[in-house]
Amino acid sequence: MGAENNESLDLLTVFLSGIPGLEAKHGWLSIPFFIMYMVAIVGNSLIMAAVQANSALHEPMYLFLSMLAISEVGVSVSTLPTVMGILWFDAYRIDFDGCLAQMFFIHTFSGMESGVLLTMSYDRFIAIYNPLRYRAILTLPRIIAMGLGITLKSVALMAPLPILLKQLPYCHINILSHSYCLHSDLIQLPCADTRLNSILGLAIVLATFGLDSLLIVVSYGFILYTVMGIASREGQRKALNTCVAHICAVLIYYVPMIGVSVMHRLAKHASPVIHTLMSSIYLFVPPVLNPIIYSVKTRPIQQGIASLFSSKKRLI
Repeated sequence: MGAENNESLDLLTVFLSGIPGLEAKHGWLSIPFFIMYMVAIVGNSLIMAAVQANSALHEPMYLFLSMLAISEVGVSVSTLPTVMGILWFDAYRIDFDGCLAQMFFIHTFSGMESGVLLTMSYDRFIAIYNPLRYRAILTLPRIIAMGLGITLKSVALMAPLPILLKQLPYCHINILSHSYCLHSDLIQLPCADTRLNSILGLAIVLATFGLDSLLIVVSYGFILYTVMGIASREGQRKALNTCVAHICAVLIYYVPMIGVSVMHRLAKHASPVIHTLMSSIYLFVPPVLNPIIYSVKTRPIQQGIASLFSSKKRLI
């Protein structure tokens, strides 16, 4: 039975969906999507390059920002082949193993992004609560250990998802509702009981996004308490100003996620276009906006990126 199931899975094809009702306009829609991908990949790559090349940016805050950029490039690269394949070539078909791989990488990098946002809130708390010992607490070995911990946690939590899906029988037309593979979509396909998959998926969401968001709120509670203890208004303003970019990144990441969740539960009968656009905003907007926000709000990042181009001009 297992061998037959594996053989059928080898032949299984999954069909992705474009933007419902706008199939005739895929050529035009590919332009803004391609621009978003380029902004996300190039923008985050520039941040990583600037931090790596400039020793002045080898500070905990900017090292964590590099980790965020890595996870956002990962999310963008994971969805790019199928999204642009549909918009450019009407390539709706994807083999089952490829779909599982894409699902794993999308969820793994999303989980990493959430974990990095949590560590960045801890970084801001330490910088404000104990600025004199900031570098002594957040040493390079500890930062590396935190980054590895985030990666291993995300990989370990997401690895069972494709393994369990491979064990299930699939016996009908397999059409997904997005232009990329997500676990919430894939568990609708098997003609068998998927309660274990659903429970595991919910547990993973609570252990990653739910716990991370709760701890971020707690961190900012401590930050506000600490800031209120600063005597001068100017000191309070400066302390809070160091958190603005991170607060924007948190809101950009979690608000669309909450919106997608609410849409699935309270607006099931809304237009399919709305559901598709909400899911696209959740995956595409944070990688596009975060490098822009950090470049605008963080002068050392501006200077680091500018130095990359000035050094290239000198070489030429």
